[in-house]
Amino acid sequence: MKVIAVNGSPRKRGNTYMSLSRVCSVLKEEGISSEIIQLSGKKAQGCTACYKCFSRADGRCHGRRDDLNSVIERMMAADGILLGSPVYFGSLTPELKALIDRAGLVTRANGHLLNRKVGAAVAAVRRQGALQTFNQINQFFLINNMIVPGSSYWNLAIGRQPGEVENDEEGMSTLDTLGKNMAWLMKKIDQ
Repeated sequence: MKVIAVNGSPRKRGNTYMSLSRVCSVLKEEGISSEIIQLSGKKAQGCTACYKCFSRADGRCHGRRDDLNSVIERMMAADGILLGSPVYFGSLTPELKALIDRAGLVTRANGHLLNRKVGAAVAAVRRQGALQTFNQINQFFLINNMIVPGSSYWNLAIGRQPGEVENDEEGMSTLDTLGKNMAWLMKKIDQ
């Protein structure tokens, strides 16, 4: 089993990356492999609603020429998906939103290819907006008929400067529990 973790932050090694890494380390302890994909440095454009993904039905977006098709392919091949974003002005990053919109349409156009995969959201926040960001990501999972594990609190970690989330004891504990719950759920589904 494999989990793809997408870091929607423009900071490759910032708090979102550290939060996703924390969950991935627990997944590894539970015998599930994971890989973090960085959206930073990738060209990521929003959906144009051209619907060529429906007419061509080949598992690809044809409305944009950027780096997101490779990420979408890896999401479709994975058993679980972690999507992480920092909170920018009360919302997720535009790069992650572009991925959500395009992956959602492409996978729906090709027979709901995310159906019954496990998905979990992670938000890194300085102060406010974490729940809105968390909910935006979860709405993507739920509309794609994915299964979302819970944790002991919302999957967020608090910190401004890179590395500060590691000082958020409750946040780190929540992410550890998320990793355990995600692994447990994936193993139950795989039985």
